[in-house]
Amino acid sequence: MKKILQEFREFAVKGNVVDLAVGVIIGGAFGKIVTSLVNDIIMPPIGKLLGGVDFKNLYIKLFDDPDHTITSLDQAIKAGKPVIAYGQFINVVLDFLIVAFCVFMLVKGINLLRRLKKEEEAAEAPAPSEKECPHCLSQIPLLATRCKYCTSVLEEEPARG
Repeated sequence: MKKILQEFREFAVKGNVVDLAVGVIIGGAFGKIVTSLVNDIIMPPIGKLLGGVDFKNLYIKLFDDPDHTITSLDQAIKAGKPVIAYGQFINVVLDFLIVAFCVFMLVKGINLLRRLKKEEEAAEAPAPSEKECPHCLSQIPLLATRCKYCTSVLEEEPARG
């Protein structure tokens, strides 16, 4: 039992698991912010432009209501009546699109930072000071005209500068 607990502890504190947990927690909080943004900021002006429509209450009745006693989505749900709540669906689709766009921009930013870091590392790499002898494959100074190992004369003219 101790061994299992030890293995679990090693697994749980690995960097990837902790990173994943932090990502899930922040993602959940971010999802709530986006939902509020859609429901409280974006949809009300769109609804006003469309003649005072409240998207949360848009639905299609899938039942007969000859007396017109059910006039809202909440009433239909409380009465257990079947409805298609397409207004909620529109809100959820907007939530998704905003979250997907933010994740896309985040990944794009991370990839840009990685590329810039690779370019910076490549720029910082020192210029080679040695070359390979084509005859014996030993490493010799870049400006050498003769190999110090096999004494072969190198055909190429060294770059001086």
